[in-house]
Amino acid sequence: MNINYIISLITVIVLFLIAYIGVEVAGLQILFGIFLPYAAFLIFIIGICYRVMEWAKSPVPFSIPTTCGQQKSLSWIKPNPIDNPTTKGAVIIRMIFEIFCFRSLFRNTISKLNGGSKLSYKLEISLWAFALLFHYSFLVVLLRHLRFFLEPVPSCIKLVEFFDGFMKVEFINDFIHIGLPGIYLSGFALLGAVVFLFARRVYLPHIRYISLASDFFPLFLIMGIAISGIFMRYFTKVDIVGVKELTMGLVTLSPGIPENVGSVFYVHMLFISVLMAYFPFSKLMHMAGVFLSPTRNLTTNTRAIRHINPWNYPVKIHTYAEYEDEFREKMIEAGLPVEKELK
Repeated sequence: MNINYIISLITVIVLFLIAYIGVEVAGLQILFGIFLPYAAFLIFIIGICYRVMEWAKSPVPFSIPTTCGQQKSLSWIKPNPIDNPTTKGAVIIRMIFEIFCFRSLFRNTISKLNGGSKLSYKLEISLWAFALLFHYSFLVVLLRHLRFFLEPVPSCIKLVEFFDGFMKVEFINDFIHIGLPGIYLSGFALLGAVVFLFARRVYLPHIRYISLASDFFPLFLIMGIAISGIFMRYFTKVDIVGVKELTMGLVTLSPGIPENVGSVFYVHMLFISVLMAYFPFSKLMHMAGVFLSPTRNLTTNTRAIRHINPWNYPVKIHTYAEYEDEFREKMIEAGLPVEKELK
C-alpha cells in the first residue's frame, strides 16, 4: 500500500476544514477571498518566471532531440520529417503536434509478461485519451470562468460556454418559473479524467511503486476544485452576482467581500489558490517546460552539421610519457614495463 496518497488526501481534507471552519466560525472571508488569492497569484507568476529563466540559462551544448523515425541521410533513404526534423519549420510542426495532441504520449507503451516469460508491449491508448480529456476539459473550465473576471463578457467566452453546456431549459407560464441550470460537460469530464489518473496510479503496481505524495497532491486538489464547483452549481446555490462582484473587485484592485456567498465558495477559492501557489514548484510545470525541452525543440541535423560544445575550455592533460617520466623508477622497481629505460 502506497501511504503517499493517504498523506495527500489528508492534506486536502485539512485544507477543506481550514477554509470551511475559518469562514463559518472565525469569519475569515477576507483571508480566503482576498489575501490568499492575491498571494497565490503573485507566487504563481513569480514562480513561473523564475523557473523559466533558470531553464533558459541551462546550457545545451549538444543536439539531443528524441528521435522515433528515420533521420535524413542519403538521398535514396526516405526520412521521417516530423519525428526527425531537420529544419526549424519541421520542429515547429512537431511541437504543435506535441502540445496540442500529446503525440509522444500517444506512442507510450506498457510492457507485461505473458505466460510468465514472454515480454510483450502494447500502446497505452487509455492514458493518452484521458490525459487529452483532462487537459482540454481543464482549458475549457478556465476559459468558461473568465466570464467572472471580464465585463462585458467577450463573445468568444460566451461561445465556449454555449458549446460546453446543454439542458438549459426554462418553463415559464403565468404562475410558475422553473429554471434548470445548464449542465457543463467540461466540469464532469475534468472530474472523470482526474479520477482515472488517480486510479491508474493506485491500481497499477509499477506506477504505484514510483508515485510520491507530490504526484497525488495536485490530483486531489483538482478533484476538490471540480467537486466543490459541481456542488455549488447543482446542489447548493451560490450568489453568482456576489461572486462576480468579488472577482471583479480582485481584478480591478478594489476588493470587497459580498454578502450571501457560501462557505463552499471559499473552500473552492482556497483549493484554487493552493494549486496556483503549488504549480511553479511541482511537476505541473511541464506546461511551460515542454517549450524549453531540448529533446523536442532542436533539429536532428547531426549528420549534416558537426555539433561542438561551445563551452569547452582548454584542459591540462597528463600524457603517458609525462606519467612514465614521473614514475619510471617506481615502475621498474615494481616490475612494470616501461618504454624508456633509466639512463
